[in-house]
Amino acid sequence: MIMAQILALDTSTDACSVALQTHEQTFERFEVVPRKHTQLLLPMVQSLLDEAQVSVADLNMIAFGRGPGSFAGIRIATGAAQGLALAYETPVAAISTLEAMAYRALELNPDAEYILAALDARMDELYWCCYRVETDNLCALQEERVGAPETLGLPCDGRWLFAGSGANYLSRMPEIEAKIASVDADIYPEARIMLQLAQREYTAGRLLKPEEAQPVYLREGSWKKKDQQ
Repeated sequence: MIMAQILALDTSTDACSVALQTHEQTFERFEVVPRKHTQLLLPMVQSLLDEAQVSVADLNMIAFGRGPGSFAGIRIATGAAQGLALAYETPVAAISTLEAMAYRALELNPDAEYILAALDARMDELYWCCYRVETDNLCALQEERVGAPETLGLPCDGRWLFAGSGANYLSRMPEIEAKIASVDADIYPEARIMLQLAQREYTAGRLLKPEEAQPVYLREGSWKKKDQQ
């Protein structure tokens, strides 16, 4: 399979993550830098392009973490991807941050049967989705959801891995905690993993126009405080 040249961006959490896949190799930058994404994202992109000696015009696709996650962070990545793609009419891929987390968890834990990917959504809520491992692929067992920790449920029994910052709420989920075989709260959505998911979209011909790149917030009225909703 010929590898497309893809740039991936994610700023949906405290991490600022950028990765570049060329025909020959992969380059990446990853830093946990709360509230510094605006200042660091584009310089990180330029640094990767310079290192790989590739220009934006050479890219076959631009992928971005479309959420769920930090509202401001999702908008930063979406805007950057759209801006770069519009200049050269480059196709884009909107990648689920929860799915990227789940694939990173599978990379670290290849024996997992099921993966619960969950992010702290602030305002005493979580974003989450459950996945079944099918060889090297994941199958979502539900739609992505947002809600209080107490509303989270596992759709079936099995060997579950809990991945992501949502694990910090496990003490409020005793029924879930009893079914979890292992926990990795330090897993982030990584642009390097998004490259793999974007390559899948590119190979399948599932290409979006830059103007079709839309963020996914899950929570309605995302710009409002909880007491205003």
